[in-house]
Amino acid sequence: MDNNPQQPTADKEVQIGKYKIKVIRSLCIGAASCVAVSPNIFKLDSENKAIILQGDDALENILMAAQSCPTKAIVIFDTETNTQVWPA
Repeated sequence: MDNNPQQPTADKEVQIGKYKIKVIRSLCIGAASCVAVSPNIFKLDSENKAIILQGDDALENILMAAQSCPTKAIVIFDTETNTQVWPA
C-alpha cells in the first residue's frame, strides 16, 4: 500500500497501526465533523463524502473523529483482537 499522505481512499479500509478504518459512504452526509477533528486523516471529496487520507494521525484523534460523526459512518476495527472499536 502506498503511504503517500495525500492519497485519498474511497470505500476502502485503511490500516493505521493495528486498526483498520473505513468510511461507509452510503451513511456519510458530509457533516465534516471528522475533518474538523482529524484533518490529517479525513477530508471531503467532490461528492461531499468523507474519505481517508494515508496519514498517521494519533489514533485518539481518529477515534474522536469517528465518534463525532452524526451518522456513525466511520468504522474502526482492531486487527489484533478482531473486534470493532467504533461504533461499539
